[in-house]
Amino acid sequence: MENEQKAPKNKLMMIMIVLMSVILLAGTIAVVVIIKSSEGGKAEEGPSIDEVLESSVDIPEMTTNLASDDFIRISFKIQTDSAEAMEEMTKRDFQAKNIIIQKLSEMTADDLKGEAGKQKLTETLKSDLNSIMQDGEVQAVYITSYIIQ
Repeated sequence: MENEQKAPKNKLMMIMIVLMSVILLAGTIAVVVIIKSSEGGKAEEGPSIDEVLESSVDIPEMTTNLASDDFIRISFKIQTDSAEAMEEMTKRDFQAKNIIIQKLSEMTADDLKGEAGKQKLTETLKSDLNSIMQDGEVQAVYITSYIIQ
């Protein structure tokens, strides 16, 4: 009779040990996944604002005619991928201004209306500016002031 009572207790004890092991294993896996995902998120983050400013070039406000006989007063901040690229873009600012004036002279006031028009301009400028770069690349072009009259 003692053997019959010990068997259920052993089964119960074995089930408890297996369940505890499964819970412990699941907890360990969850902790590892959380740690890995938080590290992955940090690795994918972009540069800090200080790093962006250190590798950016300001194109001061410029005024030019548009194709629609309006004129635009606009300025930009050009973000590059490194300090070396920023130095190169600073030296090439006359080329950058030339590209900007050429692109704007082909556009009308209607072309620049709304977010889509401004985004198209900045993407076009980014592509064209990258074509003249040798020591890095332009990552983004930001419009910092904008008036059409």
